[in-house]
Amino acid sequence: MAGVAASATIVAVTALVFVLLYILIGGIGSMNFSIFTQGPVPMGQEGGGLRNAIIGTLILISIACVIGLPIGILGGVYQLETNTTFSRTLRFFTDVMNSIPSIVMGIFAYLIVVLPAAEISPGHAFSAFAGGVALGFLMIPTVMRTTEEILRLVPVALRDASLALGASQWRTTLSVILPSARGGIITGILLALARIAGETAPLLFTAFGNLDFNVRLDRPIDALPLNIFNYATSPYENLHHLALAGAIILLAIILVLSIAARWALKGQLQD
Repeated sequence: MAGVAASATIVAVTALVFVLLYILIGGIGSMNFSIFTQGPVPMGQEGGGLRNAIIGTLILISIACVIGLPIGILGGVYQLETNTTFSRTLRFFTDVMNSIPSIVMGIFAYLIVVLPAAEISPGHAFSAFAGGVALGFLMIPTVMRTTEEILRLVPVALRDASLALGASQWRTTLSVILPSARGGIITGILLALARIAGETAPLLFTAFGNLDFNVRLDRPIDALPLNIFNYATSPYENLHHLALAGAIILLAIILVLSIAARWALKGQLQD
C-alpha cells in the first residue's frame, strides 16, 4: 500500500511538473519589463503587455477583500459562539457554498449587480465593482469555515480564564480568542485569495474585460484570468506567448500567497 500511495503521488507530481514546464517554456521568453508597463496592442501587432490586467486583478482582489473578509470572519465567529438551529443551518449552507462552481457566483453577481445597473445606465452595466462582488462572495464561505475551525483550536482554558476574570463574552472573543488564532485566520484568508486570483468564469459575467487602462469601479476592467483566456483562444502566436506569460505572473502571485499562508500557519503553530 505504501508503494501504491507513492505511485499515486508520483503521477500527480509528474502531471503538475509537465504543466509548469509547458507554461514556463512557452511564456518565459515574453517575460520582460515592458510586460508590466505596457497595455495591450491591436490584434495582430507585435509587442504589448499586461499592465492593465495586473492592475485590474489587484483592484478586483481588493474589492473582494473589502466585501468578503468582514462577512467571512464575523460569520465564522458567530458560528463558533452560538449553537442554535440557525447557526447549524448556516454552517451547512456554508459547506454547500464551498462546493458551488464559481460560474454560479458569477451569474448571481450578474443578476444582483449587472442587470440592475443596466436598467439605470445601459452603457455601464459591467464593472469592476461587479467583478469584486462575485469574487467576494467566493471568499466568504472559505474564510467563514476556516475562521470557525481555527477558533475551535484555541484552548478552552483561555476562554474560561478570561470569563473568570470578569470579561464579557464579546470582549473575550475580541481580545483573547481572535488574537490567539490570528495566524490560522490569516492562513485561511490567503488561501481564499489564492483561490479567487485565478477565477475566470465569474469575471466573464461581471468585469467583462477592458482594452483601455481603467481604475474606475463603475467601468469594465481587465484581469489576468480574462487576458489568459482571451489571448489563449486567439489565432495569433504572440498572444499565445503573452497568455503563458500572464499564467506565469498569476502562478507567481498564487505562489507568494501560498508561501505567506505557510509562514502564517507556522507562526501560529509556534505560538
